[in-house]
Amino acid sequence: MSSDLMGAESNVQRIMSTGTVWFAAAIGSVAVFCGLLLSSGWRPAVLSAGLRVLWWIGAGAVSASVALIGWSGCPILETSVPVANRNKTVTMQVGTATFIAGSALAVLAVLLGP
Repeated sequence: MSSDLMGAESNVQRIMSTGTVWFAAAIGSVAVFCGLLLSSGWRPAVLSAGLRVLWWIGAGAVSASVALIGWSGCPILETSVPVANRNKTVTMQVGTATFIAGSALAVLAVLLGP
């Protein structure tokens, strides 16, 4: 018996179920990172102007990525399974890549700061 694991319907179901897990992991990691950072007394204002810009670019990218990942995992289809497959695949991939890049920028700004 053959199954089409990368077929549109299977892929959309997989993205909607794993997208929920990725969304929770993204929210949790941001909460832990920011919670520990802010509870230590750190604020973006302690950074130099260039590092502050780097921090806010990274923070903005992470925020956008969480929205993309959350939308990917949302169990609502826009119009049809083929359209949802294309859109959810792209938003999950872009969201994950943006989360990694934005996190790296924000952490780099913190590490290079005082």
